[in-house]
Amino acid sequence: MVKWGFSHCPRSWYVMTRSVLRLCLVLGLAMISLAIASVTCAADWYVAPDGRPNNQGTLNSPWDFGSALDGTHKIAPGDTVWIKAGTYRHPDRSLNSPGFVVRLQGTEEKPIHVRAMPGHRVTVDGGLSVVAPSDYLWIWDVEILVSENFTMSREINEPGSHPQSYGRPWGGLNIHAGKGCKYINLVIHDNAQGVSFWRGATDSELYGCIIYDNGWKAPDRGHGHAIYTQNELGVKTIADCIMTGGYGYTMHAYGSENAYVDHYLVVGNIAYDGGTFLIGGGRPSKGIRVHDNILYNVSLQLGYSAPYNEDCEVLNNLIIYGGLAINRFRSVREEGNVIVPRGTKSAPPTPQVFVRPNLYDPNRGHVVVINWSKSTEVEIPLGKLAKRGYRYGLYDPRHLFDPPALEGRIDGDTIRVPLSGDFAVWVLKVEETK
Repeated sequence: MVKWGFSHCPRSWYVMTRSVLRLCLVLGLAMISLAIASVTCAADWYVAPDGRPNNQGTLNSPWDFGSALDGTHKIAPGDTVWIKAGTYRHPDRSLNSPGFVVRLQGTEEKPIHVRAMPGHRVTVDGGLSVVAPSDYLWIWDVEILVSENFTMSREINEPGSHPQSYGRPWGGLNIHAGKGCKYINLVIHDNAQGVSFWRGATDSELYGCIIYDNGWKAPDRGHGHAIYTQNELGVKTIADCIMTGGYGYTMHAYGSENAYVDHYLVVGNIAYDGGTFLIGGGRPSKGIRVHDNILYNVSLQLGYSAPYNEDCEVLNNLIIYGGLAINRFRSVREEGNVIVPRGTKSAPPTPQVFVRPNLYDPNRGHVVVINWSKSTEVEIPLGKLAKRGYRYGLYDPRHLFDPPALEGRIDGDTIRVPLSGDFAVWVLKVEETK
């Protein structure tokens, strides 16, 4: 009879047991190492107007703006670059200036974040150019403009899209490359073009941005658009942006027969008092989805000069005082769209109110009111933003950094707001009462 105490085990059993124990030890150490690596904290870096490239990148020793973004420093996936309040003016003020160049590469699991510090107004004067390698990069809460446009004329005597007499930086957000990037809650105004979102940027998103008054007037026509974009691979998402004013198109997803205008998800945007909202060019387009947008004094056009296009979805868009044209698509899903021509006599008897909470900021949203009945007051349902005891502010999109147009305390699920005119747009922000 064999006793199964350890000292009486057969040698083969002893050897096997020792091997198993050794393996468990190795695996245990490996799992501990992985656990330690998984909880390693990402780094916070800081940028300030008086920062220097040879500083430490800390709160008390911040970097300058240019070196923080152009890949000079070792910014790792998962890190955040916090930008202090101030104006960051690019020194090259020529027409061909690229502005500040961005080369930051995160990973899908750990994107790199570039953000204004909470409550800080960060102004980039001269533009941003995102170039390779810049994958999985999120840029938040930054204002982009060209200050010369406040003192120089926006009327240029030279026709064409590239006037040499323009005499100032192009500016704007120029996205030349990058997979899985996000551009969140930016304020982009008074540039030659607001956003240039090119083919090299794939599976990327423009979200919650306020884009207004970009472009210039020329003898042939207005030039410069809120958004100019092309796409071939992956899906470009343009969502919950507010676009208005300017001299060219509001949305210009366009190109010649050699360019690609494919695979767009355009959802929840608000466009008013601007040029046409266009998706289409000289080459057949496919994979176009346009959902839940509100256009006021702006027309929506899908398809341009291509002999045919493949497929599109046009769902639940509200177009007021504009038209809808869907040109030469082989497959069209068109449902729930409402087109209200100017002078209509069948408008609803009460105001229509739309509130879209921000996906990335739980204390922010966009509000649209269609004041059909010319009411002097409207009730706005706050939904997820109904945080009782918080303060709210309603901001004019063109004056986001000024005091709110209206503010108060949230005491219920709705707020009441005075009105004038037949259309209103606000950025709604809520904050905890101090």
